[in-house]
Amino acid sequence: MLNEQPASMSLNRRSFLTTLGVATAAGLLGLARGGELAYADALSKEQREKMTPDEIIGYAKRGNERFRAGLRKNRDFLLEQMTSAKGQHPAAVVLSCVDSRAPAEIILDLGIGDMFNSRVAGNIVNEDILGSLEFACAVAGSKVLFVMGHTACGAVKGAIDKVQLGHLTGLLEKIRPAIEATRYDGERTSKDDTFVNAVARKNVELTIVGIRAKSTLLKELESKGSIKIVGAMYDLGTAGVEFFS
Repeated sequence: MLNEQPASMSLNRRSFLTTLGVATAAGLLGLARGGELAYADALSKEQREKMTPDEIIGYAKRGNERFRAGLRKNRDFLLEQMTSAKGQHPAAVVLSCVDSRAPAEIILDLGIGDMFNSRVAGNIVNEDILGSLEFACAVAGSKVLFVMGHTACGAVKGAIDKVQLGHLTGLLEKIRPAIEATRYDGERTSKDDTFVNAVARKNVELTIVGIRAKSTLLKELESKGSIKIVGAMYDLGTAGVEFFS
Protein backbone atom coordinates (compact mmCIF):
# COMPACT_ATOMS: atom_id res chain seq x y z
CA MET A 1 0.00 0.00 0.00
CA LEU A 2 1.17 3.53 -0.77
CA ASN A 3 0.63 4.80 2.76
CA GLU A 4 2.44 1.96 4.53
CA GLN A 5 5.52 2.92 6.58
CA PRO A 6 8.34 0.78 8.00
CA ALA A 7 7.71 -0.24 11.62
CA SER A 8 10.84 1.60 12.76
CA MET A 9 9.62 4.85 11.21
CA SER A 10 6.25 4.48 12.92
CA LEU A 11 7.87 3.83 16.30
CA ASN A 12 10.26 6.78 15.90
CA ARG A 13 7.35 9.06 15.09
CA ARG A 14 5.44 7.84 18.11
CA SER A 15 8.42 8.43 20.38
CA PHE A 16 8.90 11.92 18.94
CA LEU A 17 5.27 12.93 19.41
CA THR A 18 5.12 11.48 22.91
CA THR A 19 8.27 13.39 23.87
CA LEU A 20 6.62 16.58 22.67
CA GLY A 21 3.70 15.89 24.95
CA VAL A 22 1.31 15.77 22.02
CA ALA A 23 -0.88 13.28 23.87
CA THR A 24 -0.97 13.08 27.64
CA ALA A 25 -4.22 11.45 28.66
CA ALA A 26 -6.22 8.41 27.69
CA GLY A 27 -9.30 8.93 25.55
CA LEU A 28 -9.40 12.72 25.26
CA LEU A 29 -5.83 12.97 24.03
CA GLY A 30 -5.28 9.39 22.98
CA LEU A 31 -2.63 7.63 25.09
CA ALA A 32 -2.81 3.88 25.15
CA ARG A 33 -1.69 1.83 28.15
CA GLY A 34 2.06 1.78 28.31
CA GLY A 35 2.44 5.42 27.30
CA GLU A 36 2.52 5.16 23.52
CA LEU A 37 0.45 7.26 21.14
CA ALA A 38 -2.62 5.45 19.84
CA TYR A 39 -5.76 5.99 17.85
CA ALA A 40 -8.33 6.84 20.53
CA ASP A 41 -11.93 5.76 20.66
CA ALA A 42 -14.55 8.05 22.21
CA LEU A 43 -14.08 9.35 25.73
CA SER A 44 -15.54 6.98 28.32
CA LYS A 45 -17.35 7.91 31.51
CA GLU A 46 -14.57 6.41 33.61
CA GLN A 47 -11.92 8.47 31.82
CA ARG A 48 -14.00 11.64 32.12
CA GLU A 49 -14.68 11.12 35.83
CA LYS A 50 -10.95 10.89 36.58
CA MET A 51 -10.36 14.36 35.11
CA THR A 52 -10.58 17.59 37.07
CA PRO A 53 -11.92 20.79 35.45
CA ASP A 54 -8.39 22.23 35.49
CA GLU A 55 -7.01 19.16 33.72
CA ILE A 56 -9.69 19.43 31.03
CA ILE A 57 -8.84 23.10 30.51
CA GLY A 58 -5.18 22.11 30.22
CA TYR A 59 -6.02 19.50 27.57
CA ALA A 60 -7.92 22.13 25.59
CA LYS A 61 -4.96 24.49 25.76
CA ARG A 62 -2.54 21.82 24.58
CA GLY A 63 -4.96 20.83 21.84
CA ASN A 64 -4.90 24.38 20.51
CA GLU A 65 -1.11 24.36 20.69
CA ARG A 66 -1.08 21.23 18.53
CA PHE A 67 -3.51 22.83 16.09
CA ARG A 68 -1.33 25.92 15.76
CA ALA A 69 1.78 23.77 15.26
CA GLY A 70 0.16 21.60 12.59
CA LEU A 71 0.50 18.54 14.83
CA ARG A 72 -3.16 17.59 15.20
CA LYS A 73 -3.87 14.03 16.31
CA ASN A 74 -4.35 11.48 13.57
CA ARG A 75 -7.84 10.49 14.71
CA ASP A 76 -10.01 7.60 13.67
CA PHE A 77 -13.30 9.51 13.57
CA LEU A 78 -15.25 6.45 12.45
CA LEU A 79 -14.05 4.52 15.49
CA GLU A 80 -14.95 7.47 17.74
CA GLN A 81 -18.39 7.61 16.17
CA MET A 82 -18.97 3.89 16.58
CA THR A 83 -17.82 3.75 20.20
CA SER A 84 -19.92 6.78 21.17
CA ALA A 85 -23.07 5.59 19.39
CA LYS A 86 -24.50 3.96 22.51
CA GLY A 87 -23.57 6.74 24.90
CA GLN A 88 -21.65 10.00 25.23
CA HIS A 89 -19.58 11.40 28.08
CA PRO A 90 -18.18 14.77 26.94
CA ALA A 91 -15.74 16.43 29.32
CA ALA A 92 -16.79 19.96 28.36
CA VAL A 93 -19.37 22.10 26.62
CA VAL A 94 -18.56 25.17 24.54
CA LEU A 95 -20.83 28.05 23.61
CA SER A 96 -19.29 29.44 20.45
CA CYS A 97 -20.09 31.45 17.33
CA VAL A 98 -21.47 30.00 14.10
CA ASP A 99 -18.55 31.50 12.15
CA SER A 100 -17.30 28.84 9.70
CA ARG A 101 -13.69 29.76 10.50
CA ALA A 102 -14.01 28.97 14.20
CA PRO A 103 -15.04 25.30 14.69
CA ALA A 104 -14.22 24.67 18.34
CA GLU A 105 -13.48 20.93 18.14
CA ILE A 106 -10.93 21.45 15.38
CA ILE A 107 -9.36 24.51 17.01
CA LEU A 108 -8.92 22.58 20.27
CA ASP A 109 -7.99 19.31 18.51
CA LEU A 110 -10.78 17.28 20.10
CA GLY A 111 -12.70 14.33 18.73
CA ILE A 112 -16.21 12.97 18.48
CA GLY A 113 -17.68 12.58 21.97
CA ASP A 114 -15.16 14.87 23.70
CA MET A 115 -17.21 18.08 23.88
CA PHE A 116 -20.73 19.44 23.43
CA ASN A 117 -20.89 22.45 21.11
CA SER A 118 -23.67 25.03 21.20
CA ARG A 119 -23.24 27.48 18.33
CA VAL A 120 -25.07 30.74 17.72
CA ALA A 121 -24.02 33.96 16.00
CA GLY A 122 -22.14 36.14 18.46
CA ASN A 123 -22.05 33.37 21.12
CA ILE A 124 -24.95 35.01 22.95
CA VAL A 125 -27.05 33.25 25.57
CA ASN A 126 -30.82 32.84 25.75
CA GLU A 127 -33.19 30.46 27.57
CA ASP A 128 -32.85 27.65 25.04
CA ILE A 129 -29.06 27.83 25.09
CA LEU A 130 -29.08 27.95 28.90
CA GLY A 131 -31.15 24.78 28.88
CA SER A 132 -28.61 23.13 26.60
CA LEU A 133 -25.72 24.18 28.84
CA GLU A 134 -27.57 22.92 31.92
CA PHE A 135 -28.18 19.59 30.19
CA ALA A 136 -24.50 19.28 29.31
CA CYS A 137 -23.26 19.98 32.83
CA ALA A 138 -26.02 18.89 35.21
CA VAL A 139 -27.36 15.89 33.31
CA ALA A 140 -24.53 14.64 31.06
CA GLY A 141 -21.70 15.46 33.47
CA SER A 142 -19.49 17.92 31.57
CA LYS A 143 -17.04 19.63 33.92
CA VAL A 144 -16.05 22.75 31.97
CA LEU A 145 -18.21 25.34 30.24
CA PHE A 146 -16.28 27.38 27.69
CA VAL A 147 -17.69 30.58 26.20
CA MET A 148 -15.63 31.21 23.08
CA GLY A 149 -15.66 34.37 20.98
CA HIS A 150 -13.35 35.22 18.12
CA THR A 151 -11.70 38.12 16.36
CA ALA A 152 -13.30 39.85 13.38
CA CYS A 153 -16.73 38.62 14.48
CA GLY A 154 -19.41 39.47 11.92
CA ALA A 155 -22.16 39.45 14.52
CA VAL A 156 -20.25 41.96 16.62
CA LYS A 157 -19.72 44.17 13.57
CA GLY A 158 -23.42 43.94 12.77
CA ALA A 159 -24.33 44.97 16.30
CA ILE A 160 -21.96 47.94 16.12
CA ASP A 161 -23.54 48.97 12.80
CA LYS A 162 -27.06 48.47 14.23
CA VAL A 163 -28.02 46.12 11.40
CA GLN A 164 -31.77 45.56 10.99
CA LEU A 165 -32.53 42.26 9.25
CA GLY A 166 -35.31 39.85 10.17
CA HIS A 167 -34.71 37.79 13.30
CA LEU A 168 -31.06 38.82 13.24
CA THR A 169 -32.13 42.22 14.59
CA GLY A 170 -33.13 40.78 17.96
CA LEU A 171 -30.04 38.62 18.19
CA LEU A 172 -27.70 41.56 17.58
CA GLU A 173 -29.49 43.55 20.28
CA LYS A 174 -28.16 41.02 22.79
CA ILE A 175 -24.61 42.11 21.85
CA ARG A 176 -25.33 45.82 22.27
CA PRO A 177 -24.54 45.85 26.05
CA ALA A 178 -20.98 44.71 25.25
CA ILE A 179 -20.53 47.66 22.90
CA GLU A 180 -21.65 50.10 25.56
CA ALA A 181 -19.47 48.44 28.22
CA THR A 182 -16.29 48.46 26.11
CA ARG A 183 -13.86 51.22 27.00
CA TYR A 184 -12.03 52.37 23.90
CA ASP A 185 -10.57 55.73 22.93
CA GLY A 186 -10.16 55.03 19.22
CA GLU A 187 -12.72 54.88 16.42
CA ARG A 188 -15.76 53.06 17.77
CA THR A 189 -16.87 51.62 14.43
CA SER A 190 -16.92 48.21 12.77
CA LYS A 191 -14.00 49.35 10.60
CA ASP A 192 -11.69 49.52 13.61
CA ASP A 193 -10.48 45.95 14.15
CA THR A 194 -9.14 46.66 17.62
CA PHE A 195 -12.51 47.99 18.75
CA VAL A 196 -14.38 45.06 17.19
CA ASN A 197 -12.13 42.57 18.99
CA ALA A 198 -12.43 44.43 22.28
CA VAL A 199 -16.22 44.28 22.00
CA ALA A 200 -16.06 40.57 21.14
CA ARG A 201 -14.05 39.88 24.29
CA LYS A 202 -16.38 42.00 26.43
CA ASN A 203 -19.29 40.10 24.90
CA VAL A 204 -17.76 36.83 26.13
CA GLU A 205 -17.35 38.31 29.61
CA LEU A 206 -20.94 39.55 29.73
CA THR A 207 -22.25 36.23 28.41
CA ILE A 208 -20.54 34.49 31.33
CA VAL A 209 -22.05 37.02 33.73
CA GLY A 210 -25.44 36.32 32.18
CA ILE A 211 -25.05 32.56 32.53
CA ARG A 212 -24.27 32.88 36.22
CA ALA A 213 -27.11 35.34 36.78
CA LYS A 214 -29.78 33.45 34.85
CA SER A 215 -28.92 29.83 35.70
CA THR A 216 -29.07 29.00 39.39
CA LEU A 217 -28.21 25.43 38.49
CA LEU A 218 -24.95 26.27 36.73
CA LYS A 219 -24.00 28.83 39.36
CA GLU A 220 -24.44 26.22 42.10
CA LEU A 221 -22.38 23.65 40.21
CA GLU A 222 -19.62 26.22 39.81
CA SER A 223 -19.80 27.20 43.49
CA LYS A 224 -19.37 23.55 44.49
CA GLY A 225 -16.36 23.20 42.21
CA SER A 226 -18.14 20.61 40.07
CA ILE A 227 -17.67 22.75 36.96
CA LYS A 228 -15.63 25.71 35.82
CA ILE A 229 -16.92 28.44 33.52
CA VAL A 230 -14.13 29.81 31.34
CA GLY A 231 -13.92 32.53 28.71
CA ALA A 232 -11.92 32.13 25.52
CA MET A 233 -11.03 34.24 22.49
CA TYR A 234 -9.92 32.66 19.22
CA ASP A 235 -7.66 34.75 16.99
CA LEU A 236 -8.45 34.09 13.32
CA GLY A 237 -5.06 35.49 12.32
CA THR A 238 -2.80 33.47 14.63
CA ALA A 239 -5.05 30.41 15.24
CA GLY A 240 -4.37 30.84 18.97
CA VAL A 241 -6.94 30.69 21.76
CA GLU A 242 -6.64 32.91 24.82
CA PHE A 243 -8.34 31.47 27.90
CA PHE A 244 -9.47 33.65 30.79
CA SER A 245 -11.73 33.51 33.83
